[in-house]
This record gives sequence, C-alpha cells and structure tokens, in this order.
Amino acid sequence: MKVLLIQHHNFLNGSGGTEKICTFLANGLSESGHLVEIATCQNIDGMPVFPLNDQVKVTNIFDKNIFQIELKPTFNYKGFNPVKWLLYKIRKKRVKKQNKEILKKFGGKDGLFEYNLRLRAKRWKSYIDSQKPDIIITMSISSLLEITFENEYEIPIINSVNGRPDYDYSDILWYRSPSEMTLLKNAYRHLTGIQVLFESYKEFLPETFNGKTQVIPNPVPQFKKQDIVNHNKTKEIYKIINIGTLASDCKQQHLAIEAFAAVAEKYPEWELHFWGEGNDFNFLNNKIRMHQLQKRIFLNGFTNDPVSKLKEADIFIFPSKYEGFGLALAEGMSIGLPVLGLATCSGVNELIRHNVSGFLAKDDNELKLYLAKLMQNASLRSEMGENGHSEVMEFDADNILNKWNSFLNECINY
Repeated sequence: MKVLLIQHHNFLNGSGGTEKICTFLANGLSESGHLVEIATCQNIDGMPVFPLNDQVKVTNIFDKNIFQIELKPTFNYKGFNPVKWLLYKIRKKRVKKQNKEILKKFGGKDGLFEYNLRLRAKRWKSYIDSQKPDIIITMSISSLLEITFENEYEIPIINSVNGRPDYDYSDILWYRSPSEMTLLKNAYRHLTGIQVLFESYKEFLPETFNGKTQVIPNPVPQFKKQDIVNHNKTKEIYKIINIGTLASDCKQQHLAIEAFAAVAEKYPEWELHFWGEGNDFNFLNNKIRMHQLQKRIFLNGFTNDPVSKLKEADIFIFPSKYEGFGLALAEGMSIGLPVLGLATCSGVNELIRHNVSGFLAKDDNELKLYLAKLMQNASLRSEMGENGHSEVMEFDADNILNKWNSFLNECINY
C-alpha cells in the first residue's frame, strides 16, 4: 500500500507532538511493508527533527512561483529618538494604507485567505494526482483543508487528530473567523475516516463528518518494572519535573512555579526543573526571580534525552490548560513518576486517575496541597508511580501500530 502522510506546515524543523506522531506513523507503516512518503509545504530550508527510516521519503512541495499575498507587518518605535519616532509613524501609516488596499481588492481578510489557499490547493492537487497514493493521512484538519479546498479525490483520506477535535475547527483556543471555521468544518466531508485519541473525544466531532471513527491513542515508551523510578531511595536532592514548550497560555508553567514557591521553604531538599524552550522564557524567569528561587527552580532548555531527565525526577507536574493527549505526561507515568495536573484539562483528565496514579487539582490551591502531599510522602509517590506505570502499558507502540494498520485496511475497503 502506498501511504501519503500530509503535514502541510511545521514538519521540517518541528519538534512538537504532531511531528513526533507523524514520524512514528511513517516509520511504523514503513516497517509494516507500506511505501510511505511525508509531504509538506514550507517556505524554509530544514530537516525532520525526529529520526526517520531510510525508506521514508520526505517531500517539500513548496513552489516560490505560487505567489502568496501577505499583509505587511506594522511596528511601533520603542526608543526615545523623536526623529525615529516620526519616521516609524509615517512608515506605519503607509503600511496600513497598503494593507487596506490589499484587503479591499480581495474582499477582506477572509477573501485574501481563500485566494492564497486556492493557489496552494491547486499545487497539492497536482502533486497528489502525480503520486497516486492508495490512501492519505492528514495530520490536522488544516492540512485536510489545504488539499481538499475546491478539490475532489477518489483516494480515501484519514485524519489523525492530535488533540480534542473541536480545537481544530472552532475558536475555543484562538481566533478563527466564522468563514474559516465553516471551511474547516466542510473539509470533514472529504474524510473516509478519522482517528481520535479517546472515546470521549467522539462527541466533539462536527456534524459535517459522516465517515468511520477509530479510537487510537498515542504510543508511549514502555519500561520494565525494575527500570522505573525507585522512590524508596534516600537522596540529598529531590526533583519535580515538567517537560513542554514554555507557553504560559497553554502549558501554564507559571502555576507550577507558584505552587512550588508556596511550599519551598518547608521542603528545602526539593528543586523544580523545567525542560523545553519557548517564547515565555523571560516571563517565567522573572517569576522565579520574584520568588528569589533561582537556586531551586531551573529553566534548563531543550533536551534530546527526556527519558534520562524523567529517571532523575521524583514528581511530574503538568498544569496545562488544554492538551490533546499529554505525551510528556504519559511518558512520566511510564517511567514510574506520580503525576499532578488540572481536573479541567482535556487529555490530562483522561490519563491521570485521581488518587490512583496521581492527583487532578480543581484549582491553584489544590495544586499546592497535592504537590506538598507528594513531596512529603515517598511511599505515596511509589504507589502512584507504579499504578501509572501499569496504566500506560496499553499504549505500547506495537499495539498502537496494529490498530493503525487495521484502520487503514478498513478505510481502503470502505
């Protein structure tokens, strides 16, 4: 079977969850005997971040001759030079006028969006017709829209959902115009099937979808019981860990800082470690300085060996506002760490069983209370860590890949 995976944006140089799952699927399906290609459309030079099998082909279909019309950015002058301030003001006025003329020509932002999308969709149609895949897997509804806008295919298409489905087509998380949301919803009509991460996520699919649905979670690395964290070992320093992009609007690492700061004086042998990069480094660093905890809270940056960092830790804290699956959280559970998250967070509240593998806090105050409860009780950490380790065994990579192969065959014959 010739399988074409499409992640139209961010695959090259991207190290997020979608890129990780795309790589897993490509490698696994290739090892299952399928001919696999990943296609993207990015105006950059780059490489896949996660290792791919030699048999997997990666193609960037970006064509500089397909000209995209973009609004020009505007900037405010932040200095104190009055001449420069005036020049910036004149330049900003000129750019605003040019942008206004562009929007008038295309009937507003939605018209401009559709114009650019139409050109990209034609490029995708030409490429897909030349490749003649047996089945297509899109890695997001945005990727599905890219290839299907004003296009029709006889090829079955499956969408892989890396979050709660309504995050993909609504304005719950960020602004989308009514026009864009309608386009995204209509794209579901092209699907033969869709994969969702949890059974409960089915209820968040739009009414425009009428294909087959299959629950397939993300794969999680597995560890033997003798290799998980030993919580009965006495240590000079104990570590609370968080792994994720430094993005306070989603990952909310500042809540972990506040919770730790509230109990830090009582537990001087504990540290809080963050692993990951992101735009909110300075914001979080200022929080740490405000609490004067620079010697106990650390923003360590990117790690290409998260497993070794998890093995050094004692508690995994994950105060995200929203998640699809919470892969880093599941990896922490697999290595035997007790876990702490928010009860209102999608994905997190599917993985953590309250009072069994960890705690689901209802608010900031409970987050502090549960953190202290874990810090002071090694036997509780051990019990919850072992429970979590057992519960994520169902996410074994071979098991997940078998489900994907079965779903592909089901959709091919649908």
